[in-house]
Amino acid sequence: METLDADLDPLSDDALMVLFAKGDAGAARVLTARLLPRVLSHAARVLGDRVEAEDVAQEAMLRLWRAAADWQPGGAKPSTWLYRVTANLAVDRLRKSGRAVGLDDGPEPEDDAPGPEDRLQRAGRMAALDAALARLPERQRQAVVLRHVEGLSNPEISEVLGIGVEAVESPTARGKRALAKRLAGQKEALGYDR
Repeated sequence: METLDADLDPLSDDALMVLFAKGDAGAARVLTARLLPRVLSHAARVLGDRVEAEDVAQEAMLRLWRAAADWQPGGAKPSTWLYRVTANLAVDRLRKSGRAVGLDDGPEPEDDAPGPEDRLQRAGRMAALDAALARLPERQRQAVVLRHVEGLSNPEISEVLGIGVEAVESPTARGKRALAKRLAGQKEALGYDR
């Protein structure tokens, strides 16, 4: 029996996984709408390539659906599990392509700022950030993106990266310091001098 998507919106990700495992396609739609944009964004930032990121996000979602039958509610959150799978798939792609340390510049992110000058300035800032992120070692890049772009907590980042909670601060802090150094000379060009 399929539930209406609107009735499923208030449910937790765990509950949606259980419903999907029981054959509720509506649960899959709601969970996909919640999680896919976040993992796609994460993959795009790690890989620097939207097309590759779409492939990674799609594969990660397929793995989530395959895991649904064995899902244990109350354990890892589906979103954290999915971030970890996405991170691993993205790193695998980087390693296979020889881009494990640096990335080529990706496309400029979409921006909904009202004026063209604001859009250009924001796009320039995002391109500078993406370029600086691309030069970070993969662990630092993922830690910074997960914390400061995706807004995950230390325990969630710990699960995604497969490191202890105490160890999360180190790559995050080193990554932030490296980004600050790389971006420091660009303040005026990026419009932060006003």
